[in-house]
Amino acid sequence: MRHQLDQADRNIARVAARQHGVVTVAQIRRAGLDKYAVRNRVKAGRLFALYRGVYVVGYQGASQETRWMAAVLACGDRAALSHGSAAALWRFLPSPAGAVDVVTSNRNGPALRHGIRLHRFTSLTPGEVTRRCGIPVTTPARTIADLAGTVPRWQWRRAVRQAEISGFALGSGFATDRTRSDVERDFLRLCRCHDIPPPEVNVRVGRWTVDFLWSRQRLAVETDSYRYHRGTVAFEDDHARDLDLRRRGFRVRRFTDLQIRGEAARVVADLREALGLAS
Repeated sequence: MRHQLDQADRNIARVAARQHGVVTVAQIRRAGLDKYAVRNRVKAGRLFALYRGVYVVGYQGASQETRWMAAVLACGDRAALSHGSAAALWRFLPSPAGAVDVVTSNRNGPALRHGIRLHRFTSLTPGEVTRRCGIPVTTPARTIADLAGTVPRWQWRRAVRQAEISGFALGSGFATDRTRSDVERDFLRLCRCHDIPPPEVNVRVGRWTVDFLWSRQRLAVETDSYRYHRGTVAFEDDHARDLDLRRRGFRVRRFTDLQIRGEAARVVADLREALGLAS
């Protein structure tokens, strides 16, 4: 009997290792434990309930991935992480506070549960669900579509930009200007307003992603903000990037967000000179 229980615990541990430490009561039963054995392990602190029928094995502090996995498992076999939570898993947006977003195509799924925001879409197809880090999640394109109308427009645009920069195909309906930040978008708008030829946006040059590039004129432009370019690591990276670009034959210009927004005329004059445009 002792041997059977030890084997059951090993089976549960193997399942939990694939699921960020989480198991369902059905998986526990299949591993060989009955409801009484489950109850004893909960009392002993070896299993911790996150949701009804979903447990963490050997709780050491639930990670974000653990909470996401548990929420999906709590909503049944046809469930997947979605909306803001899916965007966070794909690294399109920061992880939202509050309930975990889960979508299911099951009309008659589990009842609402605290800490889970359940979305029911019978139109959800198997092709719109994949796995990332072992967690069932809506595909990048479906995630972006679900975000539309549920988050502020600026946040949706940011998610689309990040998805594009990460190399995910979203379809023509989600095309953007490929900028990754407000300061980049402001710079691109400045170029349009002053008839400066459009640059390539966020293009790879060697090991770096350059904000803006005019290949024929051999000009690279980096737009800096204090928020993302402060600290010694960012300082050294910026200088290493400039050195590599110069060795490849590119001239480099750097403009800050304050210059782009408050000294537009000077920025435009410098750009036009660097591009060999008539004043």
